[in-house]
Amino acid sequence: MSANIPPAGADHWTECLSGDARRLEAELASLRAQIDLCCNLGGLQLGSPVLVASGTYGFGREYGALYSPALLGAVCTKCVTLEPRAGNVPPRVTETPAGMLNSIGLENPGVDVFLREELPWLRDQGARVVVNIAGHTVAEYGRLTARLDGTPGIAGLEVNVSCPNVDRGGMAFGVSAKSTEAVMRVIRKETSLPLICKLTPNVTDVTEIARAAEESGADVLSLINTLLGMAIDIETRRPVIGNTFGGLSGPAVKPVALRMVWQVRQAVKLPLLGLGGIACAEDAVEFILAGASAVAVGSGTFSNPLLPLEVTVGLGGYLKRTGLRLADAVGLAHRPQGKEATT
Repeated sequence: MSANIPPAGADHWTECLSGDARRLEAELASLRAQIDLCCNLGGLQLGSPVLVASGTYGFGREYGALYSPALLGAVCTKCVTLEPRAGNVPPRVTETPAGMLNSIGLENPGVDVFLREELPWLRDQGARVVVNIAGHTVAEYGRLTARLDGTPGIAGLEVNVSCPNVDRGGMAFGVSAKSTEAVMRVIRKETSLPLICKLTPNVTDVTEIARAAEESGADVLSLINTLLGMAIDIETRRPVIGNTFGGLSGPAVKPVALRMVWQVRQAVKLPLLGLGGIACAEDAVEFILAGASAVAVGSGTFSNPLLPLEVTVGLGGYLKRTGLRLADAVGLAHRPQGKEATT
């Protein structure tokens, strides 16, 4: 299933997409009457196991013109920081084979604007909101968490530990078990909200970081964030991305993401949010069979804005066809052959 994209005309395109969205919404309503798509993701009570990934959905307004974000399991917002950030120098985005590179640099309006202008809109739409947060120091993570804690409409926090730690010369928090643990412990002291720690794949052993996050207060592990990559323009003989390196996402990273979900499933007891290159419902099913309790759709929404709905409907159809409950499907590929649950 794919969005019906006409050859020309932005208004015509929006009209066709809206029609497809209404059809998908009807299909989803029919599925909900037949199977249970609800899930508990580390204390997050979700009506669907399909979320949208941070950074690719903004704060939801653009996609909200096509369908309600309440249809999604949750919206992981664009990253929010204490103060506004202008982001990195352009160019910031370029296509790559089976993917894209981005180096946005966590551009965002800051927590005050988010709470005043963006969160109320999401709350009014009935969306489950998971706020992605980042800081340059451990103390900054703590102050930001305290600012968000207790705010109506926030269901949980996703901790971006890929941000550079200025106290450690710019090394990302998430490449060190010790730094990841320090961040999570400070955040845990400031809130009782469900905490999702988003792991970076740019490490030698992701299970070491996963265990550190588990031991320091995370309720859920989200993986993976983007892989570090680059592209060079052979005519200018310069890097395409203004910041030289960017985060690689899209179908190209799916095998890596799936492998890491599999490994982390075996290393920790926390529920996992799987993401990285999901382009169809079958991709989402693979992540769930590998051990993810829920999935997030990311850069695929750029080429197909309705992809999160399509994945939800397709995943529901798979569960209906196989007779599996969602909870039984999670990690099913790890079980010895012949012991698969079918109820």
